[in-house]
Amino acid sequence: MKVRDVMNVMPVSVQASANVSEAARLLKENKISGMPVLDGERLVGIVSESDLLRLLSVEDESEGSLWLPSPFEIFEVPFRDLVKWERMRSSLKEIPEKEVADVMSRNLHEIGPDDSIEEAASIMTRHRINRLPVVEDGRLVGIVTRGDIISGLGMAHAED
Repeated sequence: MKVRDVMNVMPVSVQASANVSEAARLLKENKISGMPVLDGERLVGIVSESDLLRLLSVEDESEGSLWLPSPFEIFEVPFRDLVKWERMRSSLKEIPEKEVADVMSRNLHEIGPDDSIEEAASIMTRHRINRLPVVEDGRLVGIVTRGDIISGLGMAHAED
């Protein structure tokens, strides 16, 4: 079975110049967890829920992720923690206006429509990814997800 037999030929995508709030809206409205990112018609990345969630993680070089104190510990919070909290609050305000290009994954794996679903499954498993853009002649023509491949396997079994 080929990728073209199971792929979505009308993938939801977003432009690299769009802001993060637009990407989040598209993901939610379409009930998907990731989508291709385009610069015009050229595929330049993938943006996923994980990429957006990483925006909420404020890292301190010496201590890792910021954990907020419980309300009962507020009076014991050192000044440096208050500074980290203020830095996090400021960055949260900026998140919706960040461009998708700033948060997307650029490490692209893609597949062609005439490749086998076994090859698609192999790429997804090897790279621990959930979706593959389907590209033909340098143009995005679809997307194939793990669920699409599983559905394809079910269809193949039903035909036997």
